[in-house]
Amino acid sequence: MLAGLSGRAKHLLGAPMRAPASRLRATRPSSSGPEASPGPAVPRPTTTTAADTHREINLTRVGIVATLIAALLSIATVAVRLFGQRAVATWPHLLTGLVFLLIVAYLIYGSLVYQLTRLAYLRRLLFHRRPSDDALLRLYRTPRAPSVTVLVPAYKEEVQVVRKTLLSTALQGYPKRRIVLLIDDPPQPASPHDLASLSALRRLPEELDGLLREPRRRCTVAFAAFCERRTGPPLDLQQELRRLSRLHRDIGAWFRTQAVRHPIADHVDALFVDLVYRRQARRSFRRSKELDQWPASRHLDEEDLVSAYRWLVSLFDVSVSSFERKRYANLSHAPNKAMNLNSYIGLMGRSFREGVTRDGGLVLEETDQASAELSVPDADYVLMVDADSILDPEYTIRLVYFMEQPGHQRIAVAQTPYNAFPKAPGVLERIAGATTDIQYIIHQGFTRYGATFWVGANALARKRALEDIAVVDVERGYPIRKFIQDRTLIEDTESTVDLIDHGWQLYNYQERLAFSATPPDFGALIIQRRRWANGGLIILPKLIGSMGRRSSRGRWFVEGLMRCHYLTSLAVVNVGLLVVLAFPMGEGLQTLWLPLTAVPYYALYTRDLLQSGYRASDVLRVYALNLLLIPIHLSGAFKSLHQAWTGRKIAFGRTPKTGEVTRVPRAYVVAEYVLLAQWLLGTVVEMLQGRQLQAAVVLVNAGFLAYAIVNFIGLPGVKWLGPGSPAQR
Repeated sequence: MLAGLSGRAKHLLGAPMRAPASRLRATRPSSSGPEASPGPAVPRPTTTTAADTHREINLTRVGIVATLIAALLSIATVAVRLFGQRAVATWPHLLTGLVFLLIVAYLIYGSLVYQLTRLAYLRRLLFHRRPSDDALLRLYRTPRAPSVTVLVPAYKEEVQVVRKTLLSTALQGYPKRRIVLLIDDPPQPASPHDLASLSALRRLPEELDGLLREPRRRCTVAFAAFCERRTGPPLDLQQELRRLSRLHRDIGAWFRTQAVRHPIADHVDALFVDLVYRRQARRSFRRSKELDQWPASRHLDEEDLVSAYRWLVSLFDVSVSSFERKRYANLSHAPNKAMNLNSYIGLMGRSFREGVTRDGGLVLEETDQASAELSVPDADYVLMVDADSILDPEYTIRLVYFMEQPGHQRIAVAQTPYNAFPKAPGVLERIAGATTDIQYIIHQGFTRYGATFWVGANALARKRALEDIAVVDVERGYPIRKFIQDRTLIEDTESTVDLIDHGWQLYNYQERLAFSATPPDFGALIIQRRRWANGGLIILPKLIGSMGRRSSRGRWFVEGLMRCHYLTSLAVVNVGLLVVLAFPMGEGLQTLWLPLTAVPYYALYTRDLLQSGYRASDVLRVYALNLLLIPIHLSGAFKSLHQAWTGRKIAFGRTPKTGEVTRVPRAYVVAEYVLLAQWLLGTVVEMLQGRQLQAAVVLVNAGFLAYAIVNFIGLPGVKWLGPGSPAQR
């Protein structure tokens, strides 16, 4: 859209977006490579130098070596005690010892995976390069900038939550984009509340268009007036600079007004206002000042001004619409996010008119564009964003630029693993968010080993890659195209395997550009984490088959280790912890080397929490939360096994995103107390048997679990989730 943009135009346009420092930054000279030093918006940055990053790399290496040494010594000690006394050892004792060794080996395997991905993340951070402003602006110069369709699937969401997501995508700094809200509510709701909510969702596109209409009109009129002046006498370029400066001030004032008007009800609103409004206002005022101070001796031509106007117009030139698949009988009605996305993606690039079935239902019938009632434009890229996410204004332009670089033609999905909204008021939301932010580091490390997984909260997917993995299914007698599999509740993970099986790659962009909600109460957290634990065991055979078919390609062994751990860890780790802590393991299994294998892991985990803006003591709360989640993770894993046995898909459980507290199922509360009682009883048994070390380990874990029950769930009969309660402090 900005044809003829020269280097001088950079001073007119300013950088597309200059973001504050990231939580961990390696200060290096810039380069022309496709990657850049990280610098997205993060409200609690911890900036470090390249020397600091090198120190973290060295500490990670020390941790890996220390873990390996402690692991070898602990496993060797236990093995010698168990199998060096074959004359007196019984088969039950040997079997118990073997199970114990396998569990320990897997836990150490998980510890090494974390440390190796941390090492990879730091190395990527060190050599990551932010593209120059001119490089990003080339997307405005090309005759045909890649088109992006943003899809926001929403099911019974709060209107204000969806509104923030839509605005964060509408105000992206990218020249060619359209946004579609995929409303998945029943089209004829039964209750007045659901009807009011659905009506409000349907009005959102029109409301957003109304909000953007005035700045779009102002920029368009100013550009048209400039073009009219170009047809007359030679332009007074200094006068034109002053006009352009005033326009920037007007746009900055508009953003500032929106920031003031937006109510700050919580930490999510605070991030949204700063990220989407205030930063844009600061940028506009900075540009205005630069234009006012433009020296008369500096050369300027008309094309620079044309490009500057076009950039301003494109900032607000975005189409926002909605679509409801459940209105049509021949589209999928399966109750999950994947099929909501699939239904619309399957319509892209085609034209339709509405038809009526024998029973009075609506269907979409394909037709030519001239007689179409609904034409769905195709796109080069599909950006999928959950309805509770907020994107950095640079998200689209940076990822599209990366995908368009030479050599990246086989990258199917580029994403920035999402971060939790910072400064959560409740301790549970904050600690659950801490685990999400640590997962960001792990996923970034996966990319260095070629083991990237699609993380579904946000992702930019190449449309051609989705077409490549599409399959046709039948639902209620109608053919349905599936681009994203919905066989499990972690549909993005299975689609990852489909993509790599077809020779595509996935990539985690090395910046923090996306934020998503964390459940604020334990009831909602149960639904989210139980869904995350479901499906890994089902997908594992498919992954192994895919890895076997491409065993000659590169570093497939390391990639396989990373991918297999990702799919199995929630099931195996929680079963292992349950077995080790709930059942006496017998003689010969006590060694101080074993606890030492975990010391490097937790030391590095603590450092990552500090770099991410948390407290060092939060590592203890994270551990307590993980113990509390054992029954939830096991429930998800067992449901996976049940699905594999019966072939019946598990109902999709959407994480509630309302202001109300989600009820905790009584079965889970009972399970937590049973687990606590079992561990306390196990402590007594171990003490009576003279195994003080094992007794101490079990007792300490019981203490952590008791803390988690009190602070994350609450005691029976006590309302812990109200204002001023521990969960809100």
